[in-house]
Amino acid sequence: MASHGVSRTAAATERSEEARRKELQQIAAYKDLTDLVNAKISERQYTLEVLGLSTKLLNENPEYYTIWNHRRRILGALLSPQLSDTAPHKDPNELVQDDLQLTFTLLRKFPKCYWIWNHRDWLLRTAESVPGASNARTLWAGELQLIGKMLHADSRNFHAWSYRRFVVAQIERLAPPTTEASSQSLVESEFEYTTKMIKTNLSNFSAWHSRSKILPRLLKERTATAASRRALLASELSLICSAINTDPFDQSIWYYHQYLMSTISPACPAHNRLVLDLSNGERQEHYEHEMEYIREILDDETDCKWIYEALLYLASAYLEVEGGTQAFSTRDMRGWLDQLKRLDPLRKGRWEDLGSTLNV
Repeated sequence: MASHGVSRTAAATERSEEARRKELQQIAAYKDLTDLVNAKISERQYTLEVLGLSTKLLNENPEYYTIWNHRRRILGALLSPQLSDTAPHKDPNELVQDDLQLTFTLLRKFPKCYWIWNHRDWLLRTAESVPGASNARTLWAGELQLIGKMLHADSRNFHAWSYRRFVVAQIERLAPPTTEASSQSLVESEFEYTTKMIKTNLSNFSAWHSRSKILPRLLKERTATAASRRALLASELSLICSAINTDPFDQSIWYYHQYLMSTISPACPAHNRLVLDLSNGERQEHYEHEMEYIREILDDETDCKWIYEALLYLASAYLEVEGGTQAFSTRDMRGWLDQLKRLDPLRKGRWEDLGSTLNV
């Protein structure tokens, strides 16, 4: 099997008796090591020796989150200048770098293990207050290189994307004070990064999602005029419509299209709007234009459920600002709804609820 196109190693279906015996020995050794670490932690033996034992365990099983908790207790003691009886034989910077290397090695093998990402986050935040550790901003900046490698291996790893947004926030937080807040911001470079990743793979839901998080702030930091806000909206709609035309069966693309349409709605909070002063007439024009474009695609892709769902969403939004069905008919809406029931029968109840809401 594969995840996002990344192959997984297939498990052997048959094992020899010798392999089974070896596996039982490994399990017994693992249990013994686990018992030893737990015992030493209960005795508060927060030493480099126990740290090494926890490293062995985590290399065997990084999903064992209790051992990560133990490791943080040990590191907290080793990095604390107040605890002279457990003073490390390594300087703080070396301890931090060793753990960064450990988590990097584990992430290459287990890129979607929550506990590794959590520990790396804790380690870097802890290092900010440790005397002798590297400059905190330098450490956080180095994380972007790590995430770049992770996303090169799997561009849709949502753990890495989520962590990237977090890291960017930390780098911005630690930026030296200047007269211009925009000079501390990474929003422009992150916007360009999502562009690059989307062009590499249109089916990158996480890249589209990050882009949606960036856009309102991007406009604010640019001190965008009404005209430039409209220009950006038009550019984003052109980008997503091109993506829809390339692969209308891609779910992630339609979600971003729906996001853009949601920013047009009068119900959208002001801080999330891409254009601040749209009139209802302009909203109607946007909805009509998108419906016309999507209906053209429908001529060639009659079995794409995302098209019918998008048309019903746009119809609903259009009704909110216009109060009529100038761009479509009730018969159109009923037909789109029937097609959704045909193409997605497992969600029949959802489509029936939608029909009741739209009164069709």
